[in-house]
Amino acid sequence: MKGNGISIETRKLTKSFGSLQAVKSLDLEVEVGTRFGFLGPNGAGKTTTVRMLSGLMRPTSGQATVCGFDIVKEASKVKGVTGMLPESPGVYSKLSAVEFLEFIGALRDLSGEALNKRIDRLLAILGLENRENDLLESYSSGMKQKVLVASTLLHDPKLVFLDEPTSRLDPAAAALVKDIILALAQETHTTFFICTHQTAFAESVCNEIGLLNDGQLVTKGPPDEITQAAKAKTLEDAYLNIIGAKVDRKKLLEWRKGK
Repeated sequence: MKGNGISIETRKLTKSFGSLQAVKSLDLEVEVGTRFGFLGPNGAGKTTTVRMLSGLMRPTSGQATVCGFDIVKEASKVKGVTGMLPESPGVYSKLSAVEFLEFIGALRDLSGEALNKRIDRLLAILGLENRENDLLESYSSGMKQKVLVASTLLHDPKLVFLDEPTSRLDPAAAALVKDIILALAQETHTTFFICTHQTAFAESVCNEIGLLNDGQLVTKGPPDEITQAAKAKTLEDAYLNIIGAKVDRKKLLEWRKGK
């Protein structure tokens, strides 16, 4: 396993649940500073892969390193240098945004003036500085998502796992999250590993794409190269061509016959 210049490296990484293989012998390399989009249909194994890479789930076989740390032998170190925003996270509704972020900071052994400055900066970037002391139960779902994004970035991780990061955001907030990802990746060499179904978002944010289907990595490369190889006009068309999920419009409308 290499380590230097590589944020994620897997070799034959496999996860089975009984007779079901959710992830099958995954070989993957993601370089430092990459904005990596992990695409695939529901049940493809994306979330299982992230749980293994983040140290939350032990693989059945194979090996992997994240930021140079073994995901099994050094799981606590992996958690220390990574941030993770799951698809359906929760917040403590009876806390304010500041109190919630202070709580998250304490879990990361952050405190004092340094933590306060990070909280103030992140809330200002996300446009929440005027609502920082309001209880989270008064926040819209989009505002809560912003707070959760802030909690993921609070400890300045080297690698961030994001699972559908814009799923509950309005277009303006989604654009803001996109800008944050681009800025951090370019200015701090933070690596982003983004699970998403939104091919347009992935195409505009990610400089590398991995397409997972039925637990196997089908293709990997820059979005434009994947699109060209699939003889498609957009990444969405390429995705549908590769996965085989094109809709047959004629068959779709056959039920109308005989009316």
